[in-house]
Amino acid sequence: MKLTRKLVLAKAKASDLESVKKLNCWGCNLNDISIFSQMPSIEVLTLSVNNISSLSPLAGCLYLSELYLRRNAIPTLSELCHLRPLPRLRVLWLAENPCCGTDATRYRLTVLRCLPRLQKFDNQVVTEDELALALVQGDEVSTPTGSFQNPLSSNGLPDADTENDPLNYNMEETNKIREELGMKPLSRDKFSSLSSPSTLEKPTMRKTHVLDAVLLLLRDLDEEELQVVHTATQNRLQTFTLDSGDNQRLSAQKNADIQH
Repeated sequence: MKLTRKLVLAKAKASDLESVKKLNCWGCNLNDISIFSQMPSIEVLTLSVNNISSLSPLAGCLYLSELYLRRNAIPTLSELCHLRPLPRLRVLWLAENPCCGTDATRYRLTVLRCLPRLQKFDNQVVTEDELALALVQGDEVSTPTGSFQNPLSSNGLPDADTENDPLNYNMEETNKIREELGMKPLSRDKFSSLSSPSTLEKPTMRKTHVLDAVLLLLRDLDEEELQVVHTATQNRLQTFTLDSGDNQRLSAQKNADIQH
């Protein structure tokens, strides 16, 4: 069933779509919510117990702060990419969808990595420790298959001309991280010229540019956000320390075996 203008206005008791701030469409057997591309002012939206599979119509609802989607037909967590541009989204209920899978912990951490601004998810308060853990253990969510891709890059040049441009690569890395945190992308003039890609092997170049992206990102974080990064960094360093200790013990044991 398609959610129509007439049904929205009747439920919201409104005269026009632009004035609708809250809408409850619980259990309406909906599978088409394209009407929301015409409702940028919506703030609280209840769509639980329907048959919704795509969240793309919500990508322009920039005032949306609460979204309830329990018991729908959302196939993969990739659909969450449509919610990343929403700067005010703080409450999300997604339980009992196919995308939730069977590993509850991985599911929760993956969602929080994708949408780190959430304060309440699946009716549970989001903690700072969870956000820090999500950065390390949550899976990266990719854009849904079949989504529209602009043939021009962010600087107006065809992708074929910028694929090996290290400056463009640095911009993509930085803005990808900024997007995940709900921050505005940086323009090309914010970046200084980098070495030619021929002077560096690709893996080395990628690590260098990722580091540049992270350092640029840190400048825009507030105290609370920096604390999350600090906790995640400590956890990551601890992992390296444990791995290093294990390798040293194995090496010592191997030398001991050789001597005997």
